[in-house]
Amino acid sequence: MADFYLDIANSGLGKKVFSALGLPEPVALTRENTQTPHRLSGRVLLGCSQQGYFVDNIADLLKGSGVEVARDSVEGAGHLIFDASGISTAAESTQLYAFFHQHIKLLPTCGRVVVVGLDPNCVASADHAALQRGLYGFVKSLAKEIGRKGATANLLLVDPASEGAIAAPLRFLLSAGSAFMNAQILTAAPPVASLRAAWLRPLLDKTVVVTGAARGIGLAIAEVLTRDGACVIGVDVPQAEEELTAHMGRLNGHALALDITSEGAAAVLRDYCLTKGPSLHGIVHNAGITRDKMLSRMSEQQWAMLMQVNLGGVQRINEALLATDLLDDGGKIVGVASISGIAGNIGQTNYGFSKAAVIGMVENLAESCAARGITINAVAPGFIETQMTAAIPFATRQMGRRLSSLGQGGLPVDVAEVIGFFVSPQAAGINGNVVRVCGQSLLGA
Repeated sequence: MADFYLDIANSGLGKKVFSALGLPEPVALTRENTQTPHRLSGRVLLGCSQQGYFVDNIADLLKGSGVEVARDSVEGAGHLIFDASGISTAAESTQLYAFFHQHIKLLPTCGRVVVVGLDPNCVASADHAALQRGLYGFVKSLAKEIGRKGATANLLLVDPASEGAIAAPLRFLLSAGSAFMNAQILTAAPPVASLRAAWLRPLLDKTVVVTGAARGIGLAIAEVLTRDGACVIGVDVPQAEEELTAHMGRLNGHALALDITSEGAAAVLRDYCLTKGPSLHGIVHNAGITRDKMLSRMSEQQWAMLMQVNLGGVQRINEALLATDLLDDGGKIVGVASISGIAGNIGQTNYGFSKAAVIGMVENLAESCAARGITINAVAPGFIETQMTAAIPFATRQMGRRLSSLGQGGLPVDVAEVIGFFVSPQAAGINGNVVRVCGQSLLGA
């Protein structure tokens, strides 16, 4: 559904009126060009703390990426990267302050800030680990300061043994694909499989399953994965078969009409995948429903039905796939959670439970999946412009849009882009991550 407030705020007359009245002026976000995605451009100003671990590696990784990297002050810098990994004392934190105090004013509309630090869990010194943990608060606060410009700030925490895994998250955080991902923490660990793939079409000749693919976010995921070279197996309920078949035909994918809660559905999906080849690159568990009701008025059926779609079906499909070697050596599992599973929401005890459980699934399967060369991650969307949010009362809908630091709701493609990153072979060092795609919503912040 169109956000008329955003459209007016970015019109010539609207800008003057909104400015005069002191109204919020959200910026129209720059998103990926559908014809030429993943191409980086502009200038990056790269700074570092003393004894920064990664700065030279970052500079080397960005060579040939399409961006111009400068190590000294440069006018017109579109992005700022700071390697804060060397900060281990309170006094040394001034290095972080000095860089951004001097340069944050250079950041243009829809610019990017990426702070790179050490994963505190991988740091031996308690003091050093504490200072690296402090980067969380810095990035989240800075993101709120620059969000009015449509700019984002995110934190990349790196295991010292995983320098090779930096390239993919760094490129993604600099790209237009991360437009609605703000104030998030990505953790890069040693890669569990090969990182080799083409940057511009990373999923070429790969097959990926997307559940709930007939419309909304699921369809956007299928479109983005297809754009990146994948052959998509779209799954949705039999009632949506005609719509699903039409979309998968347009995308040169495969349509499987299947109720994932039905008896034997997991085996049906597994066997269908086996007919398409000896390996499956990934599965995106997008299918989900809401049955909102205050707990005192919620029926047992409303609880049980939602649990089977949002959680039970996901668990059974994972069990069926992991009983084979379809996903081994580079496979991807992605769950779609929600900020309701992080922050909670009135009338959504069932939905919040199921989505928090999806997060738990990611956290608890990450280690065993990594041992097989598989990564598992999740996205947690906030307010996304879909048919579901279009049905929300007008005032509530406007509030949901304006609650983010970017002052607007996201689009289905914003969720799809993050999932596309998780599914890319180059993200083999990204495992056990849960990323909110919410523009830094105040809910659960």
